[in-house]
Amino acid sequence: MNAILIVDDEKNTREGLRLSLEDEFDVYISSNIKGAKDVLDNEHIDVLVTDLRLGAEDGMKLIELALKMPQPPISIMMTAYGSVDTAVEAMKRGAYHFVTKPLNIDQLEILIKRALNTRSLKEENSELKKQVQKKFTISNILGKSSAMQPVFETIEQVAQSKATVLIDGENGTGKELVAKAIHNLSGRPKSKLITVHCAALSPQLLESELFGHERGAFTGATEKRIGRFEQADGGTLFLDEIGEIDSSTQVKLLRVLGERKIERVGGNKTISIDVRLVAATNKNIPELVSNGEFREDLYYRLNVV
Repeated sequence: MNAILIVDDEKNTREGLRLSLEDEFDVYISSNIKGAKDVLDNEHIDVLVTDLRLGAEDGMKLIELALKMPQPPISIMMTAYGSVDTAVEAMKRGAYHFVTKPLNIDQLEILIKRALNTRSLKEENSELKKQVQKKFTISNILGKSSAMQPVFETIEQVAQSKATVLIDGENGTGKELVAKAIHNLSGRPKSKLITVHCAALSPQLLESELFGHERGAFTGATEKRIGRFEQADGGTLFLDEIGEIDSSTQVKLLRVLGERKIERVGGNKTISIDVRLVAATNKNIPELVSNGEFREDLYYRLNVV
C-alpha cells in the first residue's frame, strides 16, 4: 500500500483527509515541518500533500526539503484560491501539482492516483531502458565472442564507478569502442561522450582544445572558446593516445584529476567540472615514465582501473 503524508496546521483538515484516504493508503499526518521531516526521515513516503501555509511556516520549504531526499516523494501543494500563483511557482520548483481549498476529496484522490501511476510508468520505462541498454550496448559495440566475456564483465564493473580508466592496446583493437561502452553503461548515457585525439594536435592546440581559451589569449584567438572539458561536463571525456601529450599539458591534466577544476588558456577564472575521464594509449606508459617522458604521478592518476 502506498504511503501518504498529510501536513496541515488545521486539525480538521488533517483528520478529514486521513479518514477519507486511509482505506486505500497508509496515511501519516503532521501539523508542522519538524514533525513532517521526522516522518520523511523514518518512513518511505510516496506522496506528500502539504498546505502552503503551516501557521507561521512555509509549506514550500517542506517541499524543497522533500525534493532533496534520495527517494523524493511526489509533492502536492494545498492552497487557498488567493495563493494560486504561489502554488504554480511551487510546481515550477518541483511540486507535482496543487489543489485549492476548500478541498474536493474525490479530485484529490484522483490526482494522487494519477501521480502514482505516472511515477510507476516512469520507473518501469527507466528499468526497461536499462535492461535493453545493458543487453545490447556491449555486444553490439564489441561483438559476442566468448573470448571477450571477461572484457565485458570488466567493462560492466568499471562503468558503474566514477574512476578514471586507462585503456592500453595496439591500434585497431577497439579502444574507442571500449570507451563508448563504458560511457553508455556509466549512468551518464544521456550526457555527452567527447573524444579528443591527442596525437593529432600540437601542444598549443591541444591545450586550447582541452581547456578552451579566452579572447586574445594568443595570436589568432579572436573569440573565446569553450574547451572539451567544459563541453563534456556531466559526461565523459575520452582522450585517445594520451601517451603523446607534452609535459606542460601533463601538469595541467594532473591538476584537473586532482581538483576537478580548470582554467581556460589566457584566463584566471577557475571553473569546476564533473567529467568522467577515460584515456587510451598504444604506448608502453611505464616505459615512458622510466624514460622521463611521462609523469609518474599522472600515470597513477590515470591508471586507477
